[in-house]
Amino acid sequence: MDDVTRGGASDADLLTMHVKGDPDAFSEIVRRHRDRLWAVALRTLGDREEAADAVQDALVSAYRAAHTFRGQSAVTTWLHRITVNACLDRARKAASRRTAPLAETERLEQLLEPHESAAAPAERGDLHRELLQALATLPPEQRAALVLVDMQGYPVAEAAKVLDVPTGTVKSRCARGRARLLPMLTHLRPGGRGSPPIEGGRNRSQGTSVPPPAGQNDADPVKGGGGRA
Repeated sequence: MDDVTRGGASDADLLTMHVKGDPDAFSEIVRRHRDRLWAVALRTLGDREEAADAVQDALVSAYRAAHTFRGQSAVTTWLHRITVNACLDRARKAASRRTAPLAETERLEQLLEPHESAAAPAERGDLHRELLQALATLPPEQRAALVLVDMQGYPVAEAAKVLDVPTGTVKSRCARGRARLLPMLTHLRPGGRGSPPIEGGRNRSQGTSVPPPAGQNDADPVKGGGGRA
């Protein structure tokens, strides 16, 4: 199949072609989705090297597990689920070995958009820095939910598909995360009141460039989406 035909194929068709042996089909999937996968990984982990490794791990897992895809969700949702799994795995391991909290704060400053980091006004930089410091204090599952819903602009239902948990769990994680952030960020609002200014807002459009129900616990692992390569 030539590049033009391959470029016009759907994600699901490309995945089927990859499983059947097309050597370039998966590369086209990566080309379409890598920027958004990178954005989610970077904002979830706050470290460029960790994010790059997580995306690489996720894509290798997806490459190897493509034959298990059954079309019950969109390919992009499936890829994001694998990526979030890889990020949460790395975040838990980092939390278990962390000895210097300030180092995490410094790394999270890299969450600033690349095109803003050098030229943004000082006030915006300060707001970002305080927001990122606060995000670093959240459990990985709450952080992932807030990144998807409040920073990436995913509807709750779509974020639930990515995280492979009920919508009520996503709402709970976001609510608990915001409640934990509020005392740390209230002073950033005019008059010191209101909700924390989560970057972008829940209705932010999804960009393509980067750079609980009863009995369910926020610490429950994200399910599904392939394993570590």
